Amino acid sequence: MNTYLVLGGTGKTGRRVADRLRADGRTVRIASRTSGDVPFDLADPGTWAAALDGVAGVYVVEPDPYPGGDPATRGSVPGFVAAAGAAGVRRLVLLSAPGGSQAGTPLWDDEQAVRDSGADWTILRPTWFSQNFSEAFFLPGVLGGELALPTGDGRTPFVDALDIADVAVSALTGADRHAGQTYDLTGPRAIGFGEAADLIGRATGRDVRYADVTPEVFVEQQVAAGLPAHAAQLLAGLLTFVRDGSAAAVSDGVEKALGRPPRRFEDYVTEAAAAGAWS
Repeated sequence: MNTYLVLGGTGKTGRRVADRLRADGRTVRIASRTSGDVPFDLADPGTWAAALDGVAGVYVVEPDPYPGGDPATRGSVPGFVAAAGAAGVRRLVLLSAPGGSQAGTPLWDDEQAVRDSGADWTILRPTWFSQNFSEAFFLPGVLGGELALPTGDGRTPFVDALDIADVAVSALTGADRHAGQTYDLTGPRAIGFGEAADLIGRATGRDVRYADVTPEVFVEQQVAAGLPAHAAQLLAGLLTFVRDGSAAAVSDGVEKALGRPPRRFEDYVTEAAAAGAWS
């Protein structure tokens, strides 16, 4: 059993997990409704058995961890995790988030299911991804020259998706010491969005400014740009945790898991700029 199933295999962490597994000589099976290696729909239990057949470990991603997501997949992860355990999967690595510690949330339900699966499990709770500046939420602002966010002077220790992938692969394929561990994953220091904008601007030669706005203004701007209202409100709520200082804590999870310090945000910016992320 040298095959590993990766949910979310085209996403920021999933594709990096898949790349590292392949580089390590492992067979990777991407699970996706549209472009995977095997027909798979998290909302359709009839597709699970074929995806899990002969699989040693699974990288599990909750597609809708917060309110307002796709109701078709809501609550599917616990059932899938139970099926994986029953199919003889030896290791499960769940991508959760700091909110996974809150009872009654989808992530909390997922974490409990992983713990009860019968497989060796590891839970990852990363903070904001560095790659959000080059692959997701904050990219339009960088390209447009202004990051208008409701974060005030708040700081957060952005974590590199490469570190998340390294921890995930080590837990899927490596030492048994990862079994039963929950790792809070952050970068080495908390920085503000103003500093992040400055670092990206210096690396790219772009004029990238940070502007503090109210949550209401942020939601209006995001909706005007095409983001659904519920998603804009959710994102605004998460960003206000940065504003009030609730997202500033630095964790040693990467070093505990890998025996090395986490990548710096500065290194991410240099590598992303060299790769043409903001060209």
